[in-house]
Amino acid sequence: MSFPEGFLWGGALAANQVEGAWNEGGKGPSVADVATYKPKTDVKDYAKHVHVSLDSIKEAIADQDDTMYPKRRGIDFYHHYKEDLALFAEMGFKVLRVSIAWTRLYPTGEETEPNEEGIRFYEDLFREMKRLNIEPLVTLHHYEPPLNLAMKYNGWTDRRVIEYFMRFATTCFERFTPWVKYWLNFNEVDSIIRHPYTTAGIIPELCDGNELQCCYQALHHQFVAAAKAAILLKEIRPDALMGCMVTKLTTYPRTCAPDDVAATQQKNLDNMFYSDVMVFGEYPRMKMKELAAKGIVLQIEEGDLDLLKKGVVDFVSFSYYMSMTESVDPNAERTPGNTVLGVKNPYLPSSEWGWQVDPVGLRISLIELYDRYRKPLFIVENGIGSRDVVEEDGSIHDPYRIDYFRSHFREMEKAIDAGVELMGYTSWAPIDLVSASTNQMSKRYGFIYVDQDDMGNGTLKRSRKDSFNWYKKVIATNGADMD
Repeated sequence: MSFPEGFLWGGALAANQVEGAWNEGGKGPSVADVATYKPKTDVKDYAKHVHVSLDSIKEAIADQDDTMYPKRRGIDFYHHYKEDLALFAEMGFKVLRVSIAWTRLYPTGEETEPNEEGIRFYEDLFREMKRLNIEPLVTLHHYEPPLNLAMKYNGWTDRRVIEYFMRFATTCFERFTPWVKYWLNFNEVDSIIRHPYTTAGIIPELCDGNELQCCYQALHHQFVAAAKAAILLKEIRPDALMGCMVTKLTTYPRTCAPDDVAATQQKNLDNMFYSDVMVFGEYPRMKMKELAAKGIVLQIEEGDLDLLKKGVVDFVSFSYYMSMTESVDPNAERTPGNTVLGVKNPYLPSSEWGWQVDPVGLRISLIELYDRYRKPLFIVENGIGSRDVVEEDGSIHDPYRIDYFRSHFREMEKAIDAGVELMGYTSWAPIDLVSASTNQMSKRYGFIYVDQDDMGNGTLKRSRKDSFNWYKKVIATNGADMD
C-alpha cells in the first residue's frame, strides 16, 4: 500500500519561534516574549529553562531588548515569509503547519475588536501559501497566551479567558476560513502539567500554593474552549476539520517486573487522558477518581459536559520525537526528552540533548492511537535537534538528519500497511528556529539553515542543507524513494 494518494507531506512551525517582530504591526506581548535564554543553564535541565516568576516577568517587561529573549526575534519569518514559503514550495510541500499569534490579533487578549494589521499579515500569508499550492494547517493556541491575561487573571485558571479566546477564535474562523480548512485547537495540550506558564499563562506565585489545582482547572477551561471552537468552526465552514494535538510520550516498561509494567501503564494512561476527553467527549472515570484522591476539585459549570460531548474533534494529531521507559527503581538512570524525564533505554541511541531515537516507537504510537480512537491521525511534529556545520563552500552536510527521517518514514509506511489511516506528516521543523524549551538557535531542526546564533548574531541568510534535496525527492515520489 505505502503512502496513500494525496498524502500531506510538509513541515510545521510556531509563530512564537519564527515570526519575530514581537512589537511590530500592533502586536502585544505574549508569554513567549518573556522566555529567557539561559546560556549558563545545562541544555538538558528543562526545569530551569521553563522556570518563571513574577520578578523575572517584570524584569523582562522592563527590558525591551531581544538579546536574552530569542522568541522576540525568532528567525524574522514576519518579514521573510515569502522567501521561506518559496523554499518550502521548492521542496514540494503539500501542507505547512503554522500558528496564529493571539496577541497579533488581540494585543492584550481583552480587546473587543481585532487588530486589522495583524489580520492582514495572516491573510497575506495564507494567500501566498495557496498561490504556491501549500495547504495551511493552523494551530489556534501554540504556547503564547497574551501576557496581560497571565498577569491579570493567572492565565487559563480564570474562566473569563474562555470568552476572550472564543473572540479570538471567531475572528480566525470568520477571516481565514476562505483559505484554511484544517485546524488544531491547543498545541500539546497535555504540556500544561509540565510547563503551565508556557502552555496556559499560569504563574506559580498566583496559585495560592496549589499549582496542580490551577493546572487542572485551567485544563478544564481549555477543554471547554476547544469544544466550543469545534462547534463554531462547523457553523462557519461545515467542511472544515478540527483536530486535537498531544505530545505522544510512548513509554515501555524498563523490565518485565509487574511493578514496572503497572507504573508504565499509568504513565501511558496519563498521556492519553487529554486526547480521550477531546475524542470521546467525556472525562475518563479513572482520571476523575485520581484527581479526587489528590484533592483536586474541578469547577465544572452547568452545560460544560454537554459541550465536551458535542464538540469532539475530527482527527487526532500528535508530536513524536522519542520514547522512554519507566521503572519503580529509584536508582534507574533518567534521560531527558520533549520536556520530560524518562528512564533511559539501553537499546536506543540518544541525541546530544539526551532525546532517545526510536523509529519503531512511532509505528507503535500510530497503531496504538488508531486502535484506540478509530479516527484519522496526523503526525504534526517529528524531528531531531542537531548542531550543523557550515563548510567553507557554504554546504551543510547532515546525513544524521536524513537517517533520522528515513528510519521514521519507513515505520510510518509499516503502520499504514497495517491499516492506520494517516492523513499527513509535518516535520519539526523544516527551517531552523528558536527551540521551544531551551530558546537556542544552535539546536537546529531544519532542512534549511538560518544564519543566526544563540545571541541573535548573523545575517539571517537561508541555505539549503543536504536534507533539503533528500526530502524534496521523498515528497516528489510520495515516499517511494527514500535513498
